[in-house]
Amino acid sequence: MIAALLLAAGASRRFGGPKLLQSVRGASIVRWSAEAALAAADQLLVVVPPEHAELRTALDGLDVRFVVNERTEDGMGSSLACGVRAAGPNVDAALVVLADEPELPADSYRRVIRRYRDGGVQIVAATYAGQRGHPVLFDCAVFPELVALTGDEGARRVVDRDTGRLVFVEIGDQRPIDVDTREDLARLLR
Repeated sequence: MIAALLLAAGASRRFGGPKLLQSVRGASIVRWSAEAALAAADQLLVVVPPEHAELRTALDGLDVRFVVNERTEDGMGSSLACGVRAAGPNVDAALVVLADEPELPADSYRRVIRRYRDGGVQIVAATYAGQRGHPVLFDCAVFPELVALTGDEGARRVVDRDTGRLVFVEIGDQRPIDVDTREDLARLLR
């Protein structure tokens, strides 16, 4: 079973407000990201902050499980660790999904999952014109390293620890817009 971990617990400091709730072509940013991940993975766990009623509303009607990260101030590493801990023993791999990349199509997730299912690899990472991006998938053998993450660095250290267990999947030339600032949102809406 492949569980997608939608990381939606960030404070949106650079954006200056709840960026994941911003509307893009009739749906919230977080909903676009969730729907694409759901179309590819077997289940979707949404890692949220303690106060998450608006995120729950934005995802109303979708088959998701909410996982509360009580330590959001500790950064992305804590959200990733929280999601992995919640995944459960029946999960073979976790697909890390950033909630602020609404244009990442379901096919990108499917391609990363397909490469993992072909075997012989513990980590599969997407690239765009040779530059690393998301999604990134981790086999359950790597989960102990992810659970040990702290701070705001994410899983880059885990990915780079042993390149022998890593495979890249080239997705395309154009990396999807990561909405971190209001300027990023304006670019996305153009």
